[in-house]
Amino acid sequence: MKDQIKDFIHYVMVERGLSQNTIVSYDRDLKSYSLYLTETLHVTDWNYVTRIHIIQYLKHLKDSGKSGKTSARHLASIRSFHQFLLREKVTDKDPSVHIETQKTERALPKVLALNEVERLLDTPKLTSPFGYRDKAMLELLYATGIRVSEMIELKTTDVHLSMGFIRCFGKGRKERIVPIGEAAASAIEEYMTKARGKLLKNNVSDALFLNHHGKQISRQGFWKNLKKIALEAGIKKELTPHTLRHSFATHLLENGADLRAVQEMLGHADISTTQIYTHVTKTRLKDVYKQFHPRA
Repeated sequence: MKDQIKDFIHYVMVERGLSQNTIVSYDRDLKSYSLYLTETLHVTDWNYVTRIHIIQYLKHLKDSGKSGKTSARHLASIRSFHQFLLREKVTDKDPSVHIETQKTERALPKVLALNEVERLLDTPKLTSPFGYRDKAMLELLYATGIRVSEMIELKTTDVHLSMGFIRCFGKGRKERIVPIGEAAASAIEEYMTKARGKLLKNNVSDALFLNHHGKQISRQGFWKNLKKIALEAGIKKELTPHTLRHSFATHLLENGADLRAVQEMLGHADISTTQIYTHVTKTRLKDVYKQFHPRA
């Protein structure tokens, strides 16, 4: 059964061009599913998997304390996998067809207030190559709303400062052009002229943002730096690598930006994903009303 999972992972990686994070999730979910089928339900052939088996696995996830969101992701992985098996004629039926996805309450994204963003962006000290790099990364994330995974994959040739845009590749390797403001452009130019060469040392790399080894910075490396910078900035809110992306979208919409334009900049395939930010702005408006209206 493991061979078919390997074939599926190869398919989503090569033919569908999905992101590394998505591929890792598929692999982890399907290995967990396969292990439960073989060790608990004693099913050793994908042809013998039934709808009941999948429901039992989902119940097992719930009993193990997994959230509804996690269970929904597992089910999505299982569905894609069984569709693949049917298409490749490994099986003659798809047991996941009539299983309903559990509706989950969508959590509103956590965003920073404008003054918190400014504190965060002003915290990196421009006294070392790392300070210039961190400043440039934070300014870029807030200026463009790109994902952290997209930022760390940027090459020096993807940045067009004089023309005011960057080119990045999102989910499914979809290319998009995103405008960049003067503050971010200035921070990146300073980083590239004053710091990148010092981080590169004697290495050869076309990655825009480098670590202390002169190689492309990792997502984990950025996340570690972000937590440290937030602590120095006195920001006590819970941060995630997506916090600046959420703040970018929310602040644009609060200032009257068109929803479709924000969707394009964020690289959302479906506008309903972007609409979650309109709920954030409404919530913030309610908070302001309750705080300042005399009869609220």
